[in-house]
Amino acid sequence: MSQRDYYEILSVSKTVTKVELKKAFKRKAMKYHPDRNSDPSAQDEFKEINRAYDTLRDDHKRARYDQFGPEGVNQAAGGSGFHGADVGDIFGDIFGDIFGGGGRRQQQQRGRDIQIEVTVSLEEAVKGVSKEIKIPTMTACNLCDGTGSKDGKSTACSTCHGAGKVRMQQGIFSVQQACPNCHGQGQMIENPCNHCNGQGRIKETKTLNVKVPSGVDNGDRIRLSGEGEAAPAGGVSGDLYVDINVLEHEIFQRDNDDLYCEMPIDFATAVLGGDLQIPTLDGEVKLKIPAETQSGRMFKLRGKGVKSVRSHRTGDLMCKVAVETPVNLTNFQKKLIKQLSESIKKGGTKHNPKEKGWFDSVKNFMDKLKS
Repeated sequence: MSQRDYYEILSVSKTVTKVELKKAFKRKAMKYHPDRNSDPSAQDEFKEINRAYDTLRDDHKRARYDQFGPEGVNQAAGGSGFHGADVGDIFGDIFGDIFGGGGRRQQQQRGRDIQIEVTVSLEEAVKGVSKEIKIPTMTACNLCDGTGSKDGKSTACSTCHGAGKVRMQQGIFSVQQACPNCHGQGQMIENPCNHCNGQGRIKETKTLNVKVPSGVDNGDRIRLSGEGEAAPAGGVSGDLYVDINVLEHEIFQRDNDDLYCEMPIDFATAVLGGDLQIPTLDGEVKLKIPAETQSGRMFKLRGKGVKSVRSHRTGDLMCKVAVETPVNLTNFQKKLIKQLSESIKKGGTKHNPKEKGWFDSVKNFMDKLKS
């Protein structure tokens, strides 16, 4: 039975470029891959697609195919036909772009990332601070410079021949995995370092000074590249992630870049007005309280909040006043307040502007309940 034309199988012309050929192959392979297509004929079609691509992607094979057809290619390959194609590498071409793996390139083992929490005060978070931390971790062995070798020498693994990976054949599929002999390193150490037993790293407590930048907030994270665990046999170290925990403050509450505080004022200041000294993170400032200030009024002190760690904006300080009711009064003081209250009542509602509106609302509400 005559074989199908390879160009026809991949739905390309004879003038197809290598880039176009690869794109066409990916489309076909994804469509007929047995894991994605349950049709019984999909497996045979998939074999044909791989055979065609394996021939046409190779300049020498393609030239022989164009001149002599499939038989010319099979004869040149010793009659191997499809068996000359590396299905594992083909899968690497298809899925490597999507999942980031599967190619022939050996990946260097990386050390583990570490996550810790550093607690700072609000003042430290706003102004910045340097914190000394101690981390129990794996660090590079200083006797062998992290290589794991006493003399600094290593040889290619006899099992994977330095590739760090081996293939296991399962039917028509080739499965790639880390070499069990060298654990994916590709190299074997003949004279292991006595200090780290050939691992290239040892367990110890590392001391670091972490610079907390000004303006950080609760839950922010700082990444210190390469300060995580050392990797085996001189690989790339992991990263250290520092999570910021800001303690609650006795005066201020923070909301993004703004600070809030509640400020108690006495009855006389609320009625007559006056000047108050307000605490800020930069020291005290004077705030003018106007006469007839009501409890709950908010005053804004511009630029007295937090300078953002992500921009040049500085937040504000929002001061909410709370008028305090006098306590522990003497009889004389109580008498004076009673006289004041009676005098205010004689003036009607002009001294209590919200009172009439409140009672009118209450009356309307109760009437609705009764109806």
